[in-house]
Amino acid sequence: MILDYSQNGFKMIFEVTEGGAIVLRHFGKKDEVVAKNKTNPKASVVNVHVSGDNPNDHHFFKHTGNSADFTLKYISHEYYENELGNKLEITLEDDKLRAVAHYQFYKNIAAVRAWSVITNICEENVGLEYVSSFSYHGFNDGMLTPNENLEVYIPHNCWCRELDWRKYSLSDLGIEGIGGAASKRIAISSSGTWSTKEYVPMAAVVNTEVGCAYLWQIENNGSWHWEISGTSDMLYFKLSGPTENESHWYKELAPNESFESVTACIALGEDFDSALAEMTAYRRKLFINQERNASMAVIFNDYMNCLGANPTEEKEIPVIDLAAEAGAEYYCMDAGWYADGTWWETVGEWMPCEWRFPHGLKYVFDYIKSKGMVPGIWLEIEVMGINCPLAKVWPDDRFFMRHGKRVIDHGRYQLDFRNPDVREFATGVVDRLIREYGIGYIKTDYNIEGGIGTEVNSDSFGDGLLECNRAHFSWLCEIMEKYPHLIVENCASGGMRMDYKMLSLLPIQSTSDQTNYKLNANIAAKSSTAVLPEQSAVWAYPLAKADKNEIQMNMVNALLQRIHLSGQIFGWNKEQMSYVKEAIEVYKSYRHEIPESIPFYPLGIPHASDKVFCSAYKTSSCIRLGVWRMDSESDTLYIPLNTDKQGVRVRYPLDNGATIERVDGGVKVTLPEQFTAVIVEVF
Repeated sequence: MILDYSQNGFKMIFEVTEGGAIVLRHFGKKDEVVAKNKTNPKASVVNVHVSGDNPNDHHFFKHTGNSADFTLKYISHEYYENELGNKLEITLEDDKLRAVAHYQFYKNIAAVRAWSVITNICEENVGLEYVSSFSYHGFNDGMLTPNENLEVYIPHNCWCRELDWRKYSLSDLGIEGIGGAASKRIAISSSGTWSTKEYVPMAAVVNTEVGCAYLWQIENNGSWHWEISGTSDMLYFKLSGPTENESHWYKELAPNESFESVTACIALGEDFDSALAEMTAYRRKLFINQERNASMAVIFNDYMNCLGANPTEEKEIPVIDLAAEAGAEYYCMDAGWYADGTWWETVGEWMPCEWRFPHGLKYVFDYIKSKGMVPGIWLEIEVMGINCPLAKVWPDDRFFMRHGKRVIDHGRYQLDFRNPDVREFATGVVDRLIREYGIGYIKTDYNIEGGIGTEVNSDSFGDGLLECNRAHFSWLCEIMEKYPHLIVENCASGGMRMDYKMLSLLPIQSTSDQTNYKLNANIAAKSSTAVLPEQSAVWAYPLAKADKNEIQMNMVNALLQRIHLSGQIFGWNKEQMSYVKEAIEVYKSYRHEIPESIPFYPLGIPHASDKVFCSAYKTSSCIRLGVWRMDSESDTLYIPLNTDKQGVRVRYPLDNGATIERVDGGVKVTLPEQFTAVIVEVF
């Protein structure tokens, strides 16, 4: 039996085999080119590893050959329309489990969101060690070999060097063939509370021969895993949340108990850029840009290259004046406002330090309001410093525990948001800040790695972590619903938790803690691969000694996304301030278009070592480009655009000598000086 659910410009075809298995027969932008053995039960749409079962496969460390993959048989399917588009649910069963594969389609978007729900239907407990969110065997279509026609894009991530996308062949990654007994896999995982500390939970496979790109993201704020390898004559990719092998996850289901996997999205295009456009459209369905954030307000934060974590009333007042003059609309006081000593190990009580604010903290926030700005404050609500007085009296069950000991990382304990006392305390902190100080913005930071999980009320460390991840997220949902005016920023030492579980809810993502504007330029240019432009906060933080080019590049870095203004504003002269004000005025003239903009990379995704690079955004009115010249010897750069728009202009800055002209469907940009940047519009 063939089930064809092709739609929105892509093919999705399932087959129920004579043996009762159901496989994803074809998934792609084009018709199947070469027939594969896709009726093999190894290609089941849901992969489950059950404790005590016998993986009947020479599988090595791959998540293939699990017994349930062979025993789960097609029972039924349901296909119906809902408010998002169409929904497909496929039910499979064996004598122990019921598995439902969920596929959510979206109107006019070439993407599908997938997850699995596993239910114990027998009379004994069943242990789960692996559950796939999405699995597809057989994406190696074409006449060429996979080493000839496939490109794999992997986004390496690192503190202060985020989003370092690299392109590989299969051979580059150690896979020379597909054979069913191949032990090698391309496997990328993250285990712990920083979901993006080494990699962003994304990747892409592009078939250059067939013209089909798969771009995926795994949507979890904790551990996750994906892998590419071969079985029989098929290449597969599998996406999942935590696993036992990779992240110490094991879940025991009592009779009639269910487990729901994390979600994943797969967007399809002809190449990386077109798949990114579909992923961008999907992210806008997932994240609803509510009124609180839709104005794209300019945010000043007093941390980066400014007051650091040492705010006082005396220091804040002049900075507030200057932030308002520059054009900021929100003003966020960062870390240290509670600290009588060092700010790091004392977090947790969230009471203001009296000597820092002799007239009271409310006086400072009222002053922010008097300048026409909305006040904001920094919190790291998920942790408690080891020197916080509360840590000495709170019971252990409010913290992550492993082997009978509290988990400590970098001078902090990790709080367990499954505990109702923790949630009540955290809610009370937010309530008090809003009630007493009129806070309209909270920067929620997270600066530790809590590790693989907790043993408290858990089947495994990884089970504890996943449940804590979900509990923290549900608490955030409660806060956002309770305070619809509140903007909450997602920060974890910059971009260390830059995932679309958090970003499905929180309006703004800090993209990096990078303090060097030259290095931050490259990160900023790439950030729309992982974060919607309207959510992607980029620091612009000129130093007091900054010259014109330095200030202008600082501003260009942020002008196509969200401005997080900071820097040594107290040391700027009138001329320096004028460059910043000019940039913010330009930004405010087109910021309403940012939530509709579609990112693409006409020169490819920038690499950290590139001497010139570009990011581009399509809007209804124009194509807006950011162009950066670093230490390139050449002052001229050709950018192919494939557009019939003829108008061109420089938007910012107007006085660094940049020139632009239309050439052969693209533009030629000239930047006379090294380490300069420009915003260009083609209309």
